[in-house]
Amino acid sequence: MSMATQLPQIPEVQRISPLIIRILGGNAGQFTLQGTNTYLVGRGPSRLLLDTGEGKSSWSHCLSSILISESTTISQAIITHWHPDHVGGVKDLLSFCPNATIYKHDPASGQKPIYDCQIFETEGAKLRAFHCPGHTADHMAFVLEEENAMFTGDNVLGHGTAVFEDLAVYLDSLSRMREQFHGRAYPGHGAVIEDGRTRIEEYIAHRKQREEEILQALRDIGKEATSMELVKAVYKDVPSNLHVPAANGVVQVLRKLEGEGKVAQCQHESWQIADKATL
Repeated sequence: MSMATQLPQIPEVQRISPLIIRILGGNAGQFTLQGTNTYLVGRGPSRLLLDTGEGKSSWSHCLSSILISESTTISQAIITHWHPDHVGGVKDLLSFCPNATIYKHDPASGQKPIYDCQIFETEGAKLRAFHCPGHTADHMAFVLEEENAMFTGDNVLGHGTAVFEDLAVYLDSLSRMREQFHGRAYPGHGAVIEDGRTRIEEYIAHRKQREEEILQALRDIGKEATSMELVKAVYKDVPSNLHVPAANGVVQVLRKLEGEGKVAQCQHESWQIADKATL
């Protein structure tokens, strides 16, 4: 994910709606923003947990304290995707909620699978699973029916842009996510997004703009160019320490454009406009 230049402070623990308490993972950093968001969802003596952070002691301490103060426990934990900063706290969770069932799209031993459109219910809340690969192949979002809101995982962030494994697949997922809800988005990192659909539309527009910028940079260079040369032409405002992840994103754009017949890969990991490659 992309680090925004200035991030608003987010409380370590905050009730962000009548049905949701957000607990930060205690792992703030360049790519995790203020930290991984985990969400306690529902009312009453048994609730859902969305994601588990990466295993920081501050997170498990906060979560166990909240469970005591709310007089509740966790019956089900549902995981958006396999990245370590979302699954690393499973062991700690089970240490104080040993009866919790862990759900994940590609489950590990002792866990249960998540299917597209699967329903998870607890008192006051119903979540509908939505498979939306892009950031990872196993990525799941969850629609909170009571709020017409979506937990967007790492496909859509509270600040900046997200990284992805396959741009064409990711854009398809964004388009489908946009049609699933009309309210807030609760991201895997960053602040609550009040208008989730608009943010998704901005993401789609941003990706299209980047495609055009990369195509134009190739035209301007007028010859073969590597992904890093394109980064320096297109991402002039990005610090040099982020050039490598930016180059990975450029390669994803180039692969999508290659599939559309607009660019061609040459030798030495360089690229050029497709019509020139055929001359």
